[in-house]
Amino acid sequence: MNTTRAAVVLAATALTPALLLATPAFAAAPAATSTSAVINSDADNGVAIARILADPASGKAVKREANKALSGTPADRVAFLATGYAKAQDEDNAVAIARILADPASGRAVKREANKALSGTPADRVAFLATGYAKAQDEDNAVAIARILADPASGRAVKREANKALNGTPADRTAFLQAGLRLAQAEDDRFAVARILARPDISDALRAAANKALSGTPEELRYFITIGQYKV
Repeated sequence: MNTTRAAVVLAATALTPALLLATPAFAAAPAATSTSAVINSDADNGVAIARILADPASGKAVKREANKALSGTPADRVAFLATGYAKAQDEDNAVAIARILADPASGRAVKREANKALSGTPADRVAFLATGYAKAQDEDNAVAIARILADPASGRAVKREANKALNGTPADRTAFLQAGLRLAQAEDDRFAVARILARPDISDALRAAANKALSGTPEELRYFITIGQYKV
């Protein structure tokens, strides 16, 4: 089998199933279709399995079973391509979903849909990782933005950008939560610092601290508004 294995790796010309990638707001996981590779001659089957092994998207279970098949008999390779590949991919998909469930950053909608997929069929798990994860994450993102809008502490810039995101696309909501909220909060904080500086009774120490915050990072501005000004 060593000669055959070397030959099929070098002569990789057979088609194998593509792996789908889900790319949601805070996380990503692999999902493969359940379509098995075309079963032809043993040489072709070996090539197909070698390509699966060479695919960086192949998971641990897929690689484990592919290696067994490649080192086994022609019947092992047929069995792997006919049913084993799909079974191993489903095992990897289940592991990926379990990791999503264990992630403390996963929201209510993500956990709800992940549990449905984990308790469902292999096709359900493929669908969740391919599209359902992203949809559920967007639902959680929309809820998070709605809470920001309902927060009385949210300023004008934060509310303006939150409304844009809520009425926009899933990508808009992701961008707002990842970066837009921070920038909008900094805009509101700069306005708040400017109002402090405009007060006629401001002390020299507070003025110095406010100017320092104004030329600092968004995090330094936030610290000054929430804590620093009171310490001064």
